[in-house]
Amino acid sequence: MMETLTEMDRTPDIAPFFGGELGPGPAWLQSLREKARAHMGEIGFPTTEQEEWRFTNIAPLLQWPLHTAEAGARSVSAADVAPFRLASDGYCLVFVDGRFRPELSTLPSHDVPLQAGSLRAQWESDGIELEKHLARHASCDANFFTALNTACFEDGAFVFVSANTVVEHPVQLLYLAASARPGAAVHARNLIVAQPGSSVKIMETYASLTEAPHLTNAVTELVLGPEARVEHCRLQNENERAFHIAWVQAEQSRNSHWLSHSIATGARLARNQIQTRLNAEGAEGVLNGLYLARGEQLIDHHTVVDHAKPHCESHEFYFGILSGKARGVFNGKIFVRQDAQKTNAKQTNRNLVLSEHALINTKPQLEIFADDVKCTHGATVGQLNEEALFYLRARGIGAEMARRMLVRAFANDAVERITLAPVREHLETLLTELFEGLDTSLAAHER
Repeated sequence: MMETLTEMDRTPDIAPFFGGELGPGPAWLQSLREKARAHMGEIGFPTTEQEEWRFTNIAPLLQWPLHTAEAGARSVSAADVAPFRLASDGYCLVFVDGRFRPELSTLPSHDVPLQAGSLRAQWESDGIELEKHLARHASCDANFFTALNTACFEDGAFVFVSANTVVEHPVQLLYLAASARPGAAVHARNLIVAQPGSSVKIMETYASLTEAPHLTNAVTELVLGPEARVEHCRLQNENERAFHIAWVQAEQSRNSHWLSHSIATGARLARNQIQTRLNAEGAEGVLNGLYLARGEQLIDHHTVVDHAKPHCESHEFYFGILSGKARGVFNGKIFVRQDAQKTNAKQTNRNLVLSEHALINTKPQLEIFADDVKCTHGATVGQLNEEALFYLRARGIGAEMARRMLVRAFANDAVERITLAPVREHLETLLTELFEGLDTSLAAHER
């Protein structure tokens, strides 16, 4: 159950977040870590009194002592990893409780113009690209958990695509939570750099190997050079006692194209902050999302599209399905700066509420400081269409199957934008299982 913990929300004890040592790394990274630790104290633990968090109470995170996930607390084999690998012919970087496991991973050979491996190994050998980009884009001065991640992360994924390289096989960043001790915290950090004219597809996935409550605090920074194309899919399906806090920050150059997908079906509470900055003319960002909350889950998406330069486009499509006593939050902001003339920006949030006890808080926003732009936004909240249900029932389709078909059709609007075949195939199986559970509860509610 999602406790209210009102008193704790007012005066949370954040001492556990300051007790550990700073994470490892060279002098330049240690300097960034110290600044991040200072920002944590200035920002303070987020509460519902803050506008950005007023619909998302994360105080229940503090109900059990948090601790850094222990290395090797559980033996994880290739057989444990296999169900979560999405592409047999792709590259896969496996992290267990936040630590890179090369023996479980599939890495590119040296003759491939692609670097994909451990952040830690990179800063211990050649840290030039890391120093240029790592912790330079995701803002530590505005978000407590991003600052916490910067101060504490031990390892993460580094993906570097050379100029004019088209990576044929997808790259999966697979994070598995394996600790059985309640309160294990993992600070996952990812840096993806696509040099000019390059193209790559990234699958970032999070799953649990136990039912123990745990915290995943993830930060992903993407840097797209001129003409670069990146498709980035986050798939979060951790256990329903977990907490998942994520920040994704993309920096886009001239004529770059970023296709982002956020698929959130797991965790007790999931908060996804997804942002892109269109820094040069011709940049395009497409933000696509699907969140399915059931039981007493809370899934929150906050997005920011920052149009900093003229002649750029952005398109957002977020779809939510809520049942039981679940809650959803969507807050999408399109920010158009004064010099960003000829901006074309669209934002859509659609929500399907399957229970009288489910709740969605949606807040689309536009902040426009230029006068020659095309910007639209909208949000809808509704239930299954009774006429469509009647149409299907009249053709001999049972009530439960009819509901399942309509819910699936709603979800497909988001799924069909994913060009990664392994992800779509995985979602076909996952969503079928989830929708069967939803249909059963709906039928029970009707009876």
